Amino acid sequence: MQAAYLIKKGKAEKSFEWREVEKPKVNDKDVLIKVSAFGLNYADVMARLGLYPDMPSMPCVLGYDVCGVVEEVGSGISKFAKGDYVVALTRFGGYADYSITDERACIKIDPQIPAYKQLAMATQLSTAYCAAIESINLREGDTILVHAAAGGVGLGIVQLALWKKCNIIAIAGSDEKLSFLKSLGVPHTINYKTEDIYQKIRDFGFYRKIDFIFDSVAGGRNIKQGFKALISGGKYVIFGVSKLSGPKNIFALIPELLNFATTLFSPAKFLMPSKSMIGINMLAIADNKPEVVERCMQEVYKLYQQGVFSHIQGANYEKSQLVQAHQLLEDGKTIGKLAITLTE
Repeated sequence: MQAAYLIKKGKAEKSFEWREVEKPKVNDKDVLIKVSAFGLNYADVMARLGLYPDMPSMPCVLGYDVCGVVEEVGSGISKFAKGDYVVALTRFGGYADYSITDERACIKIDPQIPAYKQLAMATQLSTAYCAAIESINLREGDTILVHAAAGGVGLGIVQLALWKKCNIIAIAGSDEKLSFLKSLGVPHTINYKTEDIYQKIRDFGFYRKIDFIFDSVAGGRNIKQGFKALISGGKYVIFGVSKLSGPKNIFALIPELLNFATTLFSPAKFLMPSKSMIGINMLAIADNKPEVVERCMQEVYKLYQQGVFSHIQGANYEKSQLVQAHQLLEDGKTIGKLAITLTE
């Protein structure tokens, strides 16, 4: 089989090499999948840039989500069989013709659904569900602020919030993305490249009235200002640090790292205003409470079938377009989920 190895940190065109390798070996609780498509995630970009602490040593195979046909199952598995079509989360190793995962990270799914939608359900929408439903409980009338609202997770949170009839403030980096969000019914939008986020929040009349902030950017300044903008009882939910991928050299990166690392709060900062902060890392959850990941994936698929996630955006790219797709994702020129399809 072939796998795309990350061999060098830095620019996408110099980072990957397709290699011939042996198929993974199946243990008792493993599911081996013949991959029809694998997904790209912003964590992959962070890993390629050398900014993702959980990545394995290079050379390595990235990839957190795959879809395809079950090729083989371990002796301890009864709910999947050879020939089942599944979408699954992987602990790296997804950029390959065959990928292996834990049975609790798989669900059966309709193979006629476009690959990018299947993969979005496994990763982005499951993260969105974990953030907005599993970790907190959105209710009708809640006011929420969503950073990177046109991205995979952000767009999932927006759709959950629309389903729950929340009041939404969506942040994105282009007028095209904001127009798309408005077309879904989002009432308040902010272009972070041309507008001051927290001045706009004041203009909207929501400063210190926001119930939940969902942040995959996590710049230190944003966190400090956002925490102040929450109402009492509000929660700041962090599920990424894409801000750290912006600087292109170590001298530009140091201030961001320091700002992020020193955004610390004493217990009084949480207790006195009755505010809280939640961090979500789906890899850590998968390692320690895989049943939560399984539940999130199953619930997302049910909501998709009910029409809640009717606006999953994204695109399928061919195997030869891996580098191009990686660069588009890094440059913020995409909406939704990117998938790399594999053909015979």
